[in-house]
Amino acid sequence: MKARISDTRRSIPTGATESVWHAADGHPIRRIDWPGINAAETGARDRGAILFLGGRGDHYEKYLETLDHWHRQGWAVTSIDWRGQAGSGRLGSDSMTGHVADFSHWISDLRDFWADWSARHDSGPRVLVGHSMGGHLSLRAVGEGAVSPDALVLVAPMLGFAGPPLPPAMWHAATIAMTALGPRHRPAWKAGEKPASGIDARQSLLTHDKSRYDDEHFWRQARPELQMGAPSWGWLERAAESMRRTARADFLKQVNLPVLVLSTSADRLVSARAIRRAVNLLPDAEHIEFGPESAHEILRESDDVRDRALQGIADFLDRHVPAGAAA
Repeated sequence: MKARISDTRRSIPTGATESVWHAADGHPIRRIDWPGINAAETGARDRGAILFLGGRGDHYEKYLETLDHWHRQGWAVTSIDWRGQAGSGRLGSDSMTGHVADFSHWISDLRDFWADWSARHDSGPRVLVGHSMGGHLSLRAVGEGAVSPDALVLVAPMLGFAGPPLPPAMWHAATIAMTALGPRHRPAWKAGEKPASGIDARQSLLTHDKSRYDDEHFWRQARPELQMGAPSWGWLERAAESMRRTARADFLKQVNLPVLVLSTSADRLVSARAIRRAVNLLPDAEHIEFGPESAHEILRESDDVRDRALQGIADFLDRHVPAGAAA
């Protein structure tokens, strides 16, 4: 199905502000904010605030359409680029490889950003939404007590690598072996989202909707600093280690807040099996699973999938953090 053309997909919406937040060590973190809608003037509900966290290699421009959708529903909306990618600089030895020394650095950034952001949005419910790697880091941050949202939405969360159904320890052992063969910051493959995927096959991994897929290329041409290629072997090893943490039953059972998980059984980047297992272990989780109609980027899929996903999120939030709920 062809996507509806939105004037928010390839331009920064009126009312949204791009700026920079500085982490504790001074590292610049790029952000975008939509203030809450004036309910008295527009008639929209004042719903609270949403912080959206993208995946590996993402930049917030990819999600302008969805962020603006939430804003129009009455939410104050913020998104950031993770340290080391998009508009928040690089951590490796070149401008294209996605590298990080340890995922704990991202948890620390999120802890400090959340403290500042939530203090500015203290009049209503605060919701954390994370996609892919952002979903993984959101879940880990909640489980470790780094953030305290009123509800958590995980979209195709990176809770395991797609591929052979190996235990997390075996995935970690394999990545440790590969990091021993050369510098940790070297790219794990040449291009694309996974080994041998290449540029041409990348769309099939992410979305069936070519026009939304092309939005990413538009922004990477308009803003070349957003471009990023493959992850480093160090990123892969640290990702495997971090996913071992979040896979533990004792970890998942202490995430005591309402959680909505959206995923697809056809995901070729993250493990649908690992996501189902996590849903079963989380104390208060709901699950919406798509089939072959959806690839990894559910919120950038064709209209039929995306509309169902957004409606599922809206229904979940209306039930668990209804309009007028105190923070």
